[in-house]
Amino acid sequence: MKELQKIMSRARSAVEKYNMIEDGDRIAVGVSGGKDSLALLCALAEMRRFLPQKYEVVALTLDMGFHTCEAVKAEENRHEGIRALCQRLNVEYYVKQTELAHIIFDVRKESNPCSLCARMRRGCLHDAAQELGCNKIALGHHSDDAVETFMLNLFFEGRVGTFSPVTLLSRKELVMIRPLILCEESMIKTFAKKVDLPVEESPCPEDGHTERENMKQYLRDFDYKHRGLYRRIRGAVERRELDGWHE
Repeated sequence: MKELQKIMSRARSAVEKYNMIEDGDRIAVGVSGGKDSLALLCALAEMRRFLPQKYEVVALTLDMGFHTCEAVKAEENRHEGIRALCQRLNVEYYVKQTELAHIIFDVRKESNPCSLCARMRRGCLHDAAQELGCNKIALGHHSDDAVETFMLNLFFEGRVGTFSPVTLLSRKELVMIRPLILCEESMIKTFAKKVDLPVEESPCPEDGHTERENMKQYLRDFDYKHRGLYRRIRGAVERRELDGWHE
């Protein structure tokens, strides 16, 4: 399928450019249920057939605990679509149950929960990956995400930077990789629609109401008037070699 081939071509370029995968790696793909993480799972699973490195892939979903809400309780087979996809890809699938939703929304009653949620999810993901014997974690962040993160850091923190293609988590003895870093979101959307990926809607009450979503819409509007905005910002990040990026 040409849509998957395009994504795998970009992913392979990123893997080679940033030395993301080595022989013997056991990689946990963080599968949120969104299109990006599912596309990444498909790409890494298929790339096992032709990359020179021999590696394992496992899929890992953190269940935030929103199943305690009546609206989500009815979704008894919430992750069955992902489970079926993993079976087709010959990938082990694990769901880690957490109480993050209860802690963040009921106990802490956070008025701005996204930052705390992101930190806690990362910690849970790292611990779960280690429990599964993985030495690397792959996340589905793409090129557009990097640009949006750059602008968020600039606007709200007065800081020039974004996330890295490869990050060493020395305290956890893990390496975080982002193989879709050279893929635009439009490519992933096309692939997800073409193959009908089992995308799950987020049960989070903050979904679609975050500063990241606002920034995404702002950049889309500006890019519509000034084509190539995303590409130019990403190019600037690469030329300055910010946070491990390089041309």
